[in-house]
Amino acid sequence: MCVQPMKSIAAIALTNKFTPGELAGAGLGVSAIVFFLGVSRLLWLVTRFVPIPVVKGLQLGTCFQLCKKGISLIKTNASFWGDSAIWSDNLWWACSSFLLVLFVYERRRVPVALLIFCLGVVFALAQTGSHQQFDQVHPGAHFVHVVVPSSEEFRDGFLSAGLGQLPLTLLNSVVALAALSRELFPGYDPSLTHITMSIGVMNLVGCLFGSMPFCHGSGGLAGQYFFGARTELSLYFLGTIKILVGIVFGESLLVILKWFPSSFLGVMLFMASIELGLVARNFTLHEHNERRRRHDFVVLLCTAAALVGFSHDGLGFVVGMVTGLVFWILRRYGPSDELPALALLSPEGDEHPSVSAGSKPGTAHDSRLADSYATGDSSLLGAKLTQSCA
Repeated sequence: MCVQPMKSIAAIALTNKFTPGELAGAGLGVSAIVFFLGVSRLLWLVTRFVPIPVVKGLQLGTCFQLCKKGISLIKTNASFWGDSAIWSDNLWWACSSFLLVLFVYERRRVPVALLIFCLGVVFALAQTGSHQQFDQVHPGAHFVHVVVPSSEEFRDGFLSAGLGQLPLTLLNSVVALAALSRELFPGYDPSLTHITMSIGVMNLVGCLFGSMPFCHGSGGLAGQYFFGARTELSLYFLGTIKILVGIVFGESLLVILKWFPSSFLGVMLFMASIELGLVARNFTLHEHNERRRRHDFVVLLCTAAALVGFSHDGLGFVVGMVTGLVFWILRRYGPSDELPALALLSPEGDEHPSVSAGSKPGTAHDSRLADSYATGDSSLLGAKLTQSCA
């Protein structure tokens, strides 16, 4: 599974200027709780009762958030011409890369992300040279150091940033990630226990060596899948490159990376988030029950809208769960307000879409239609369909 920084911890750490110990304390606290929930299988009990529309709503809301972030990156240098236009980062390059991704959308074997990245690196190197900043890049041996937070740093970091990150990690990095994995790789059933243990172990080890707290994420998986990654070899390749570049250049690499075109980054992030949003199209298991489909779609929209509006996965989850609970109560204890429609039953008892809205269930004519469906006699059913279409 791909990894990404814990965004809530990162945002608060930058705002409050965390010390390395406070940052490590936040990551260690979150990872320890996630690890415990996975090993004890308490998380499985929670997710057992999470409706599919809520999970899909979380994915759709994350899609909209990432789309917004991608557009913000494109707008950083939003000029076609004029004095404000930068030759290496402008709307011309944004439009060109966007069209390139669209043209090869159905041909995932084309490494379009690698092509755009390489072009962006060339532009970044050119801009670094033109601004005479290569002297600030220091190749050499850069290694990590141990960070042991004090009790005060652990408390301040966890209470300030860790508690807010916890629902984001559990929902987006575990629940939504597992659902997306099943969607993208049919036949693969990821274990929630393995995912939570992975998050816990890599942070319990990494944060002690000064690493940024990180987790898995559905957005990263959707992005890598969209740009062609299909096996774990892509992660091995990416990880090896990052380790080598980090050891050789260290923090001095930021001098070059700051010139990487934000238009390229914005387009790749935008298209990757669209791939994440596509999985929301399978938002219900009740395709032939119009009332249930309508309820599930409302739950999906409420979850996504709350997530985007509050910019918080946890609040989106709560709104979606409450909406789903209210609809469940209405279906179970409230009056049935189904649209008048003919429901045909297969021999297994599954409900099928209505053939005619003009006939009332329970009539002799409907009974003969149901019998013809069950026995395979399509003459009466075909005649009724023809009449309906006419």
